Amino acid sequence: MNRLLSLAAAILLAAIGAAGCASMAGDGGWQTLIDGGKGMENWTNLGGANWRSEDGAIVADSKPGPENTYYLLSKNSYKDFQIRAEFWVSDDANSGIYMRCSGARPLTDRDCYEANIFDRRPDPSYGTGAITNYAKVDPMPKAGGKWNIYDITVKGSRITVMLNGVKTAEAEDGKLASGPVALQYAGGVVKFRKFQIRPL
Repeated sequence: MNRLLSLAAAILLAAIGAAGCASMAGDGGWQTLIDGGKGMENWTNLGGANWRSEDGAIVADSKPGPENTYYLLSKNSYKDFQIRAEFWVSDDANSGIYMRCSGARPLTDRDCYEANIFDRRPDPSYGTGAITNYAKVDPMPKAGGKWNIYDITVKGSRITVMLNGVKTAEAEDGKLASGPVALQYAGGVVKFRKFQIRPL
């Protein structure tokens, strides 16, 4: 009897495990790193900005110094992938989604590819919707004061950025082949309520 119970328990655990794996691999292979205010455990806080869970989002609105080198860095690395991110920023915010980051510290937009979020950038050609240093945006869309969706595809040497369903920038560059992704905090109020990534 004990043997039968042990066998039944093993089968049940295997079924639960398989269901869990299917759930993680389901939804077209998307991995959810932020879902509402959940997901801080998927990231490492670099620099000490006050990233936290608040009002159904992961939020930052303060940093310990004047630099722009404050990030949430993913714990996993990615090569070819698609990102879906829902974010809200204040009009004066400076943020961005960094991709294929190298091992250099502190991170910069030279050591990662950046889909910028910066409505008040002094040179707007690399502001919101641009791939900083690689692909300009014209006209620059504004993201401040509303929820937005970034849809970004990085495959091989091609990077394509779409903001709210409109393609804003595209670039070809093979310098950075793989690496973690990161969310920048450099000013204003920045909120991410959803961040999903799908390896391609």
